[in-house]
Amino acid sequence: ERGGNNSFTHEALTLKYKLDNQFELVFVVGFQKILTLTYVDKLIDDVHKEFRDKYRNEFQQKGTLGLLNGTFDFKDDFMRLLRDAEESSKVRAPTVMKTFEQSLKSQKTVKCMIETRGEKPKEKVKNKKNKGSKKEGTEAVAAPGKASAGDKQPSATGDREELTKDEILQKNREEFFKRHMKAGEKSSRSPKPEAQKEKGKKPRVWDLGNSNAKVLDYSNSATNGSTEACPMEEFDPDIALGDRNREPGRLYDLEYESDDEAEEEKIIQNPSKPSAKKGGLGGMFGMLKGLVGSKSLTREDMDPVLEKMKDHLIAKNVAAEIAVQLCESVAKKLEGKVMGTFTTVTSTVKQALQEALVQILQPQRRVDVLRDVMDAQRHRRPYVVTFCGVNGVGKSTNLAKISFWLIENGFSVLIAACDTFRAGAVEQLRTHTRRLNALHPPESHGGRTMVQLYEKGYGKDAAGIAMEAISYARNQGFDVVLVDTAGRMQDNAPLMTALAKLIAVNAPDLVLFVGEALVGNEAVDQLVKFNKALADHSMAQTPRLIDGIVLTKFDTIDDKVGAAISMTYITSKPIVFVGTGQTYCDLRSLNAKAVVAALMKA
Repeated sequence: ERGGNNSFTHEALTLKYKLDNQFELVFVVGFQKILTLTYVDKLIDDVHKEFRDKYRNEFQQKGTLGLLNGTFDFKDDFMRLLRDAEESSKVRAPTVMKTFEQSLKSQKTVKCMIETRGEKPKEKVKNKKNKGSKKEGTEAVAAPGKASAGDKQPSATGDREELTKDEILQKNREEFFKRHMKAGEKSSRSPKPEAQKEKGKKPRVWDLGNSNAKVLDYSNSATNGSTEACPMEEFDPDIALGDRNREPGRLYDLEYESDDEAEEEKIIQNPSKPSAKKGGLGGMFGMLKGLVGSKSLTREDMDPVLEKMKDHLIAKNVAAEIAVQLCESVAKKLEGKVMGTFTTVTSTVKQALQEALVQILQPQRRVDVLRDVMDAQRHRRPYVVTFCGVNGVGKSTNLAKISFWLIENGFSVLIAACDTFRAGAVEQLRTHTRRLNALHPPESHGGRTMVQLYEKGYGKDAAGIAMEAISYARNQGFDVVLVDTAGRMQDNAPLMTALAKLIAVNAPDLVLFVGEALVGNEAVDQLVKFNKALADHSMAQTPRLIDGIVLTKFDTIDDKVGAAISMTYITSKPIVFVGTGQTYCDLRSLNAKAVVAALMKA
């Protein structure tokens, strides 16, 4: 799925590889990352060509058993190719200066370089013709005056010429003063009271607001972590829960009906409907059109199909850069591969792309939150999750959904209100805490309060609040700490430094990036810069980066699910949760096949 990138770096080593799909061979060269070897690409191409040509017959005749039992002596050939590649990189032809005959100056004649006084060069005349209509108008007005002055000058005497020049100067002065007088009149017609404006800004006072800042200060330590600050709230649970027939504590997969299933249903419903045929040989040739008969695929065969696939992916919200890389990797995977007799190029490319997309959405490391929480319980410490992301993507809302899911699985949750910047952030979490306590009262859990809010108000250090919340959770026996952070743009260096500090100081078990499914190219930019900022501003030797993704607003995009591909491709991290609505139950786990089916839908 990442065949477009032909190199891989691991610690101090770099690997470059090349695929031979016809004989199913992989050629790999490894070298120290610190070395800048210019001949590596040439070496791997030469080795590929030499090895393939030398043992071509054995590959074709002996088959798999022959490959396993056969011996391929290639050491001497390899050393020769390596020496040739090294020598070719050393021998560089010196740069030769151009001769006069090779330069453009030699092509010009002497006549074209001579300029006669009074004559206008041809190039300037052409440029004047192309000027705007305004300039042409002014030139047309000025030209008769100049021509008339030119006609008068030869007939007049020397004194007359002097008088004429003085008159011209006088006229120019008068026109100059007239223009300035007109400009003064225009400015006086529309006077702007600039002098009356007061310098500096005054804070806006709202009619229903409160100017007293003490009212918004929640720094009283007595209320932190206590259930008294978050009393029970009575409300309709059907509104908060949505589906009442669901299984409590279960995280359902995303569902999507593919085109194939819909087509099968149509066929079953209308079995008697006759299929439209063009009749005769036309139908037969139409069916056979585009079939590849046991020949190896070339790049020319695939290019038209890949171009359509790339446009289709971009239309489905996949970032343009990622779409190009995906198509490039599919091309490298299929180039030279021998196809079956009754197989079209389009179906082959589509199948390969689908497989690549499913592999991208199923990363190697799977995040199992419930297993990790139980492991933390055995070590008698809270499991800490930090949420980060840009402004307005739904961090607090999806934090509340995850809290509800954890409570239904029997874990107690402490929410740390570390968004000390956005107005109403603490109040929003307090409301969620009240509602969650109303849905899961202490009486249903043996008198144990399942969710509490730890907050210190606004304008405080977020890293310090998170540290205090984790310490409080450890002392009070909470199973999970969910840390809510302020939204920040990926380009804001001070805020990104503060986030890196929070993560470095508190060392959470899981760092989740919250991103919305509505974005396209912006998803790549956000994730790359968030990871870069966490790496740059961390003092640790191995910096802590994003561990997983929460994809929100998935219910607003229909089948434009490309953001899921872009995010997982750029980070190689799994999508842990998917937000699909406004109720506490609208939380899903990612179903890779359902997402790919929606992505490939025409």
